[in-house]
Amino acid sequence: MNFATLSGLAVLNPGGRDTDQSFEHGPGQPCETSHPPVNYHAYAACTNGAFYRSTAIAAQHRSVLLLLRGDLSESQRAFEVLKSHGCFVAVSFKESGTQQVAGQLSRGKRFQLFREIASSADLCLSSTPDLIPLFASVSKRTVHIPTPYPLEFTPWNYSRPSDERRGIFIGTREFDVLSRNHLFVLSAARTFSVPITVINVEGNAGLRRLHAFKFPEDQLTITPPLPYPKYLKLMAGHRLVLQFDQSSVPGQVAGDSLLCRIPTVGGNGAVERIAYPALHGHGRTFDQLTELTLDLMHDDEFYKEQLAALETTAVEHLSFAKGLESLSRWLPGLT
Repeated sequence: MNFATLSGLAVLNPGGRDTDQSFEHGPGQPCETSHPPVNYHAYAACTNGAFYRSTAIAAQHRSVLLLLRGDLSESQRAFEVLKSHGCFVAVSFKESGTQQVAGQLSRGKRFQLFREIASSADLCLSSTPDLIPLFASVSKRTVHIPTPYPLEFTPWNYSRPSDERRGIFIGTREFDVLSRNHLFVLSAARTFSVPITVINVEGNAGLRRLHAFKFPEDQLTITPPLPYPKYLKLMAGHRLVLQFDQSSVPGQVAGDSLLCRIPTVGGNGAVERIAYPALHGHGRTFDQLTELTLDLMHDDEFYKEQLAALETTAVEHLSFAKGLESLSRWLPGLT
């Protein structure tokens, strides 16, 4: 058995595309070339740990969060290596939407492999509450810890004065992921007499679909994918984010809006449900979300109330300090 030589939590995505990245000094500065400290990278960043694709280096940490990806074969091999080094191993799904997980485990062999890994893991950690029943069916050690955001770090505060905010930013981007309900949120936005901004990730096919909505002239702004800092700067210039997403994901779009200090209406992700209790899409109809959007656009007092609520709730439940506190309760070697 080896002893840990590196501090903080190691988040391991074995064989993934993201390169190894250290967060020894915390979230760092916004940068266009490195992965931001959000989503699963945030678990590492809030503990001054690191994100890896290399199992050998991750095994030098006392605690490792192993991401279950693909057909799980690489995850299984990584799990065996980590345990042979004496690591405390928690597991989580790399793609945590309920439909994503259902698709990943749709084959019997993969589901059996998941059962073997999760039942042997020291902890099953879910970024959403929706996957807890699945983990609980194979393990007695399960916990939901939402992905934190560096809300208390000044470089990551993208907020702008309220009088500089205009229009609606559409939180979803994809027509072909049906649970995103991208078509329906754009249809609703088409009825608002305010500027609308949408990011198009589908090239010419996406442009054709967007132009088919026949938005009034000058209402719709279409932009290609942007580096994360530029994306946040663009989002921060809007009064609110709107989405009808029903994918039960961790909620990165809502987390992005927290860094901009603007409300998100809709979405049933974990962050939405925590940070926006009066605005999220869990259990609400599209008509209700449309009405909430109109209230935020035209009722300044209601808007100010939601801004104050998100500031308090987010810091209390979704800050890096809270993330470290929560992770430290369950994983050894974190301070």
